Amino acid sequence: MVVCVCNAIRESQVREVARQGCRTACQAYKALGCQAKCGQCSVVARAIIDLERTAA
Repeated sequence: MVVCVCNAIRESQVREVARQGCRTACQAYKALGCQAKCGQCSVVARAIIDLERTAA
């Protein structure tokens, strides 16, 4: 699933950086070498990160 259309970030990428220690959407985007543009995806990215943190 595409999480961020602006940066073409996929769910799997957000999950991976969350497993590597990113705790916020901002940190995830930075780890992926970009930044949120329109901001529509930050809620979904945050939810994915939270799920990964609870699963760990």
